Amino acid sequence: MNESLFLPALATAHSHAFQRAMRGDAQRPGPSGTDDFWSWRTSMYTLANTLTPESIFAIARVAYRELHRAGVRTVGEFHYVHHQPGGAPYEDRVVLADRVIRAAKAEGLRITLLRVIYHRAGAGRPPEGAQRRFSDAELDHALADVETLASRWAHDPDVRIGVAPHSVRAVPPDWLGPIATFAEARGLMVHAHVAEQPAEITACLAETGKRPVELLAERGVLSPRFVAVHATHLAPHEARLLGEGRSFVCLCPTTERDLGDGLPDVTALAAAGVRLSAGIDSHVVTAPLEDLRCIDLGERLRTGKRVTLRGEGGRTPAEELWRIGSELGALACGFADAGGEIEVDLEAPELALVRPEHRLDAVVYSGNAGIFRHD
Repeated sequence: MNESLFLPALATAHSHAFQRAMRGDAQRPGPSGTDDFWSWRTSMYTLANTLTPESIFAIARVAYRELHRAGVRTVGEFHYVHHQPGGAPYEDRVVLADRVIRAAKAEGLRITLLRVIYHRAGAGRPPEGAQRRFSDAELDHALADVETLASRWAHDPDVRIGVAPHSVRAVPPDWLGPIATFAEARGLMVHAHVAEQPAEITACLAETGKRPVELLAERGVLSPRFVAVHATHLAPHEARLLGEGRSFVCLCPTTERDLGDGLPDVTALAAAGVRLSAGIDSHVVTAPLEDLRCIDLGERLRTGKRVTLRGEGGRTPAEELWRIGSELGALACGFADAGGEIEVDLEAPELALVRPEHRLDAVVYSGNAGIFRHD
């Protein structure tokens, strides 16, 4: 029998499972000649408007099956397609979220279903097009859905429910405080897209006079249960605010590079005491090991230095990245442990010639899904 190495299972703290159906569809230049995050978003909205309870279940199973094969056992699903095309709720208001949870369980994953709250296209702008499927006219309606999901899945130890104000663009500032209070009272994780695009920061400053993290801090959102997803374009003091709140940042390098988002200042985040996690996000490629190593490799590109990541207590960069991708990723999803172990085949070609003391380094920096064993 081949020699094996057992490691704590991986967690991906930010997923949009339905976007797995976009793979290959947005990789060619558009007719306008200007391709960026916003043109990609138009393609994503087209897909989102076609989803049914049956199709979202089928797509999510494909996405989660691929994650499982790549060593993931915990997923944080940032779920924002709630209603029928046009915005009318389903008879069961949470049917789409429920189908996504069932897909994760069918593929052997623990899941934190983060019920997204979405209200507008931007300051003073009602939801447009496919956004109507995401949006709630009243905050109470969205919070009631969180309660419904929490009650429905309360007895399943592999399911957590959380709440996710989508972004400062999509959620009015006056909703942020009540969301934070609601979550704190129930011990729920709170995730939000934060500063992924410069346009979001410009719009937030125009509406509130504050940058996104400043606004979240003012409204009481920052806490040890808060996860800022992306955090690509933070000012230095915003990293410090997140650190003071003992908040998480979830970095999604394979999606961020696909969308041309930019490179976050990982060194500043770590220095500020921000806890890091990683997310697969758009499923453009299912490579959680690539997401992990690119936390370090992207910082090398940004700074022009090698081996930018240093773990506390003498942890090697690979040990620190595995902690980010496993223990801290699970914590960012509200789970206290990694949810088991995964088995690495040490006779996989990717690990040939590697000295025993450098095996984890090779797994993290050179591995792919093919190195994991499956029952």
